[in-house]
Amino acid sequence: MFSHIKELFTRPSGYKISRSVRLRSSASAYLSRTLGTPTSGTTWTWSGWVKRGSLGGTQGLQHAYSATNNQGGIYFGSDTLTILDYPTSTNCNLTTTQVFRDPSAWYHIVVAVDTTQATSSNRVKMYVNGVQITAFGTATYPTQNTTFRMVASGNSGSVGRYYDGTSYYFDGYLTEINFIDGQALTPSSFGETDTTTGVWKPKKYAGTYGTNGFYLNFSDNSNNTAATIGKDSSGNGNNWTPNAISVTAGVTYDSMLDVPTLWADGGNGRGNYCTLNPLDKGTVSVVDGNLSCVYTSADNFARATMQIPAGQWYWEATISGGGSPYSSSIGIAKSSDSGYLGSTANAYAYVYNATKRNNASAVSYGATWTLGDVIGVAFDASAGTLTFYKNGVSQGSAYTGLTSLDFFPSFGTNGGTWAVNFGQRPFTYTPPTGFIALNTQNLPTPTISNGANYMAATTYTGTGSALTIANTVNGISFQPDFVWVKGRSGATDHALYDSVRGTTKDLASNSAAAETTQATGLTAFGSTGFTVGALAKMNTNAATYVGWQWNGGGSTVTNTSGSISSQVRANTTAGFSVVTYTGTGANATVGHGLGVAPKMIIAKNRTSGVTNWAVYHSNLTSASYYLWLDDPQAQAASVIVWNNTAPTSTVFSVGTGTQTNGSTTMVAYCFSEVAGYSKFGGYTGNGSADGPFVFCGFRPRFVMFKRTDTTSNWYIFDTGRDTYNVMPDFLNPNAANAETSVVGIDFLSNGFKQRGTAADYNASGGTYIFAAFAENPTKFALAR
Repeated sequence: MFSHIKELFTRPSGYKISRSVRLRSSASAYLSRTLGTPTSGTTWTWSGWVKRGSLGGTQGLQHAYSATNNQGGIYFGSDTLTILDYPTSTNCNLTTTQVFRDPSAWYHIVVAVDTTQATSSNRVKMYVNGVQITAFGTATYPTQNTTFRMVASGNSGSVGRYYDGTSYYFDGYLTEINFIDGQALTPSSFGETDTTTGVWKPKKYAGTYGTNGFYLNFSDNSNNTAATIGKDSSGNGNNWTPNAISVTAGVTYDSMLDVPTLWADGGNGRGNYCTLNPLDKGTVSVVDGNLSCVYTSADNFARATMQIPAGQWYWEATISGGGSPYSSSIGIAKSSDSGYLGSTANAYAYVYNATKRNNASAVSYGATWTLGDVIGVAFDASAGTLTFYKNGVSQGSAYTGLTSLDFFPSFGTNGGTWAVNFGQRPFTYTPPTGFIALNTQNLPTPTISNGANYMAATTYTGTGSALTIANTVNGISFQPDFVWVKGRSGATDHALYDSVRGTTKDLASNSAAAETTQATGLTAFGSTGFTVGALAKMNTNAATYVGWQWNGGGSTVTNTSGSISSQVRANTTAGFSVVTYTGTGANATVGHGLGVAPKMIIAKNRTSGVTNWAVYHSNLTSASYYLWLDDPQAQAASVIVWNNTAPTSTVFSVGTGTQTNGSTTMVAYCFSEVAGYSKFGGYTGNGSADGPFVFCGFRPRFVMFKRTDTTSNWYIFDTGRDTYNVMPDFLNPNAANAETSVVGIDFLSNGFKQRGTAADYNASGGTYIFAAFAENPTKFALAR
């Protein structure tokens, strides 16, 4: 149990944010204040860290109102971001084309206003995660010297609500809100780029606030008053009155440890916390900062935003209002699980009627439970042991041997409402010894904290003469050993080069043709990128291109692990190797140098006639199956490609086919999975614009996928070409076509989500494979 006392908080070295406030739209929660006379009505800055709960609709961040024709503010509208000023008609309306529907991490939002500027587009600037937004679906800039309604004296101010006669409440988490009266500032006053991860992070604002300025950090949770949780910590005393914000023990407790800075606090830890995932659920409603799972229809499920890593983890949930807890269940499930929790072989549940359930088989277990009971879950993912608790009392070990490390906390309901707690509010009962809360502070530190050290998606414009392309991102660069270039603005062949075959040696992923020598193709692998000559498909004047690049590590060495000797350049940290060998035409093995089994292999006969690019992927039906990279055909089975043998930690197998083992020279690009950096998996389409969510454990930089059960193109999306959601622009590895736009996908802090309904990427029941590489692991990633 716990008591509610004022938190005594001393900041250690480095900037640490103490707490956030959860605003529950279901409770109509917000903060209010009547605005005083500002230092300046024309010039101000709003900065805040925002983690979204339920998505869609209109949700206010900050707003002021005295009448319908005297109001304005900052709000989400259908997941876009808007700054509005409406005195008697629209004076300002900037609405982004970018959508903000990542509920799994934090955004930093800055709006800077200075209507005294002569140039209209300089009067209002919006930034997210340190980057200025320049693309707007609606762009009406204010008239010069306008006083914004959001700061006008006497107006009713709101934080977490938009009000124009009707209230539109924000659902989610807010912290570190700085309002600066009289200055239009840039994000650098409130944040900075981490030199190791390359991620934007908070820093303490050190300037002045002006008369109406305020600073809300929500650190005093001793009461729910304007002098405590609504306290202005700027020194101005501009406190805000909380409405429907609770600091009373229980499921409505709203003072959270969920913050955008990671640090050990001697307790649960502070950082970005696991919540329910509104992008990965059945027919339930996920609300209240994504900590409530509400029955809507049918017996269905909700999964959490974080996959459970090795270690010992604890969380709680309470069945609260909404009627009978009939068939309510709690436990763990894999991403492939759907329907009622425990209905498949990949889900393990404790059910209200004193049973445990797996693979639709119910077995007597523990005590019954009902409305108001607190169910604890203790999962030792390292030992594979799952134990449930009722009101702090262990019900005994429910399942053992669950060591696959790809489970998610999961919940099922067919009548009640789950109120869940991953430790962002105080646990009702003390976790078992050694068990910790599921948040980014407690996640294991990945070996790769910044994907920019190992993979790049670099755009450039051709000049028609020798051109060096740098892959530097936030000061980080690397020497690539595999470069894959594709023209965006015109129909051109792909161009694939690697440092083992050497410069000028060209292959095209959309062609079965043999390797060619192109004196003006890729002419150098540099320490920060690569150099191209005037080869048209790589460098036509004014044409646009993208260069995908992978870091192959050290020097090329001879590998004799297989029955065929190979030349290998391997980066075991990044799980990537370039392998060349001479085939024999007989079943054989080839050393790949990775030390763990590859999840994906792309191989090409370099010199023999017309031979397809062969693809092995661990999510194909079996090791006898293959795909062609240069062809849209469905997966097919043949022993001659991979010899019906999965790769091992030292070798991959090849059959007698010329695609992988002709009596000629061959090249293979091998990829193993690295947690937080690369992921190779599959998903099943649902045919909906609310498409499948695919967990990766990182914010992607590059995603390639293909449908496997029927003829379908390959697709590549990346953040070099599209810097924000929705990501519409794709290229096809198997085709020479120019870049094309579709509905696209969302890249998220923990994976990606299909948003289109086309059969090639989201047919109902269609099966797909993918390969993804990270910008940053979820431990450090901000929302996109």
